[in-house]
Amino acid sequence: MEKCVVIDYGLGNLYSVHNALLKSASMVSHSIQIEMSSDPDKILAADRIVFPGVGAIRDCMKGLHERELVDVVIEVFQQKPALAICIGMQALAEFSAENNGIICLGMVPTKVTRFTPDPMHLRKIPHMGWNEVTQKSTHPLWEHIPNRSRFYFVHSYRMQASSEFELAATEYGESFSAAIGSDNWCGVQFHPEKSQKHGLQLLTNFLGWKP
Repeated sequence: MEKCVVIDYGLGNLYSVHNALLKSASMVSHSIQIEMSSDPDKILAADRIVFPGVGAIRDCMKGLHERELVDVVIEVFQQKPALAICIGMQALAEFSAENNGIICLGMVPTKVTRFTPDPMHLRKIPHMGWNEVTQKSTHPLWEHIPNRSRFYFVHSYRMQASSEFELAATEYGESFSAAIGSDNWCGVQFHPEKSQKHGLQLLTNFLGWKP
């Protein structure tokens, strides 16, 4: 049986992601076991990985360092099907301006910056709620998900990845990367576990993805 491990680094809505993955796993043709773990050996032995998160990048990186998971996350993202969610996706960047500046994992050559303030206060920060996601490339992640489908976002900082990595973009006063990816991994700024039908479909697509 294939195993998917949700990385537990002391931060994030792990149970929401875990429960959404359990629902999605029932839609995959082959058997797959979903579990949460902070054990480096279990994470390295998994067939695929989910790196979720909510909150601040400082706490995210602190949790990874305290559990000696920094090198583990980098290794599995280099070798196995992997999905990063929200702050997990931002952690893949080189640097985040949040919390006075935090060095991140350095897997994507870009920086995470705060949304540009709106002097008219017509655009609230954080960006919270449903928004359209424009697909930038054909990818197994988008199977059975129409272009410009709406997903649920909660964030004050955003990434602008190069076209080499960007799988989708969203507009919120300015364009930002809503999804990124490379050969065997992908990341989404929105929360698929909170995005109802299309979110569950995306998780199902990830669980069935064979890079």
